[in-house]
Amino acid sequence: MSEKELGQKWDRCLADAAIKVGAGLGLGIVFSVVFFKRRTFPIAFGTGTGLGMAYSNCQNDLRSPYLVHSNATKEQ
Repeated sequence: MSEKELGQKWDRCLADAAIKVGAGLGLGIVFSVVFFKRRTFPIAFGTGTGLGMAYSNCQNDLRSPYLVHSNATKEQ
């Protein structure tokens, strides 16, 4: 695997992590305010779930060197 490919995978991982953690945090805040009388456990649960999903996706992406992503293919 070249350095460029590794850099692209890390960029995808970090972007995916930011999106998933942000979505988990946002949903945790909404559930905390609406359903659980402003307790903190929904925020921690949502953030942790987003972080865990992002970690799993990054682990899968970094361990599969032969997977071709759609944005890496050339148009013919």
